[in-house]
Amino acid sequence: MRAYIQTDKNGDYYNVNAFVAKTGFETIGWETTKFNNIDEILDLDPEILIVGGISSVRKRLIKLGFPLPEKEIDYPEELADFLGRKIWKSSVNALINDKTLNEIFVKPYSETKKFTGKLVRSDMDFIGIAEPNNDIPVWCSEPVEFITEWRCFIRYKEIYDVRRYKGNWNSKFDESIVLKAIESFSQAPNSYAMDIGITKNGQYLLVECNDGHSLGSYGMDSIKYAKFLSARWAQMTSSFDYANF
Repeated sequence: MRAYIQTDKNGDYYNVNAFVAKTGFETIGWETTKFNNIDEILDLDPEILIVGGISSVRKRLIKLGFPLPEKEIDYPEELADFLGRKIWKSSVNALINDKTLNEIFVKPYSETKKFTGKLVRSDMDFIGIAEPNNDIPVWCSEPVEFITEWRCFIRYKEIYDVRRYKGNWNSKFDESIVLKAIESFSQAPNSYAMDIGITKNGQYLLVECNDGHSLGSYGMDSIKYAKFLSARWAQMTSSFDYANF
């Protein structure tokens, strides 16, 4: 088996996640090959896994003839009861023109990396987000103050790993909310992340979900990370998951 790992223009792995993936795949006996531009890969075997940015993965899927997800999973309808806040779709221009705007959290709807999600309190906060002649679709959320947030890696409907990425180190993690959410998320990918946060009043809420095909490792063991990526790639390409062990 082979995995192509993305590099920068200098031939160095494009970030630490690429190196962790390379280490993991080689440890389980896979060959790894560097690439910078996805067009360099001429072999059209869908079992060849791609480790890279979202745009590289999407371009590879298109080249192989596989359908792209219509949108990122973000806030699955099946998990609405776990959000604990109002979330809706809008656009940057609509928000700028809304004179009743108070305070909301905004993140891209379709282009995940278009900009980093941010708290918007006034028109000035749209600097760096708004674009001339381009009304960017966004997710809007009532603001919630989380004191701690965890990224829960889910693989084949089981909690695979949990990593605290923000907030108090001594907050208690309650896996029961995650297990309930997994059970409710019937349309879940074979690997994805479920971010869970705890509020000041001790309420556990779903922050958001993220597809597993281009997620960072967050300090996960290299072999586990390779297996996590493989589960999603195999599903997207309708191929066999050779790392499912």
